[in-house]
Amino acid sequence: MGMSVGSSGGNEPEPIMDINTTPLIDVMLVLLIMFIITIPIQLHSVNVNMPVGDPPRSQVEPVKIRLDINEESKIFWDAQPVVDAADLENRLRTAAVSPDNPVLIVRPDKRARYETVAHVLAAVQRAGVGRMTIAGAEQFVE
Repeated sequence: MGMSVGSSGGNEPEPIMDINTTPLIDVMLVLLIMFIITIPIQLHSVNVNMPVGDPPRSQVEPVKIRLDINEESKIFWDAQPVVDAADLENRLRTAAVSPDNPVLIVRPDKRARYETVAHVLAAVQRAGVGRMTIAGAEQFVE
């Protein structure tokens, strides 16, 4: 701790007390360096125990249901036209509870209305279909 004496305009000098922060900074730097040295090196890999051997292959090909949406925003279930939204909902509920656990392949056309595609996807979600994929994304790449 240092002390300096300054004048306050009167006859008596007034002491001004300031703390010397140099030793504090030195100690903090030494502690920081010690902390950096003692931190274990972080590896960018994650060790995962993988199973040994080939995975079992299923001999049964899953049932695939194609749900096409053409450029006029008409919906087709395995090449058969869907009459209305209630018909689509019934077919999706039947597929969701089917013991075959079918894979629903939704294939919208590039020129189909977004509203129709969103309606179909919402119906699939409401029906609880467990396996679904959207095919034909390559048509959107230019």
